[in-house]
Amino acid sequence: MSSIVTDRGLVHYEAFGRGRPVVLLHCWMGSWNYWLSTMEALSDRYKTYALDFWGFGESAKKGEFSVPDYVEMVTQFMERLGLERSLVMGHSMGGTVSLSLTLKHPERVQKVAVVGSPITGDGLALLLKLAARRPLAALAYNMPGLLPLGVRLISPFWARDWRTWYAMFSQDLSRTTLQSFHYSIASLRHTDLRPWLNEIRVPVLGIYGYNDRIVDHRQGDLLTQKVPLAQVAFFEQSGHFPMLDEPERFHRTLRDFLDR
Repeated sequence: MSSIVTDRGLVHYEAFGRGRPVVLLHCWMGSWNYWLSTMEALSDRYKTYALDFWGFGESAKKGEFSVPDYVEMVTQFMERLGLERSLVMGHSMGGTVSLSLTLKHPERVQKVAVVGSPITGDGLALLLKLAARRPLAALAYNMPGLLPLGVRLISPFWARDWRTWYAMFSQDLSRTTLQSFHYSIASLRHTDLRPWLNEIRVPVLGIYGYNDRIVDHRQGDLLTQKVPLAQVAFFEQSGHFPMLDEPERFHRTLRDFLDR
C-alpha cells in the first residue's frame, strides 16, 4: 500500500510492473482494485499506477469532489511521482477524468483509453441521474440496507460475472462517504465534453459494451465523431465492465493500442 500527500489529503495508489508508465483511474463507487487483472496483463512492458480517487477506496475522505477536482488530483499525483508524461486510462467516471485531464494538461498525456465512459451526463442511466439529486442520494445512502439490496437485485443485468463485481462493489461502498457518493456523480451528470473534444491531439481508444445499462454505449460514437485520432471498440458480450466480462479480448485490445 502506497500513498502520496496532496493539498486535499492522502491519495492511495498501487504500482505494478516495469516499463512505460500507465495511470489507471477507476469508476464512480469503485477503487483501484478494478484494475488488478489489467495491471497483471500489462506488467511485462508497462509500470501501472492505479489510484483511489479522493472520497473512495483508501484515499482521503473529507471534502466534496468533482470531475475538475479529480483532474487536479491526477496532476498532483504525476508531479509528486515525477511522471512528466504518461499513458492514461479510465473506466466510467475515470475515463471522463482522463479526457478532461488531456484537455486541460495535454502535455501530461501520451495516449488515452476510456472504458464505458460518459462524454455527456445525458449518457448516464436513470438511477445514476437520480443519485445526482441530493435528497434522493441521501435517502438511498442513509437507509440501512436499501442501496446494497437494490444493487444486488439488478447486478445480474450490469455484469456477466456479477458475483465478483458485487463483492467489489460492497467493499467499496463501505469505504465511501455520502459526500463522495453524491457530489462526484452530480458533477458527472452535468459534464459535457463535446465542445472541446476536437482539441484532443493524442490517440484515443474507447471500449464500450453493447449491453451497458449504466452508460449508453452510443457515447462511444461521440469519440469517433469529435476526436481526430479516436478509435472505438464495441464489445458485444459486455456490459459496463468489459475487463470482467471479456477479459482476454479487453486486454488484447488494450495492448494493441498501447504498443502501437
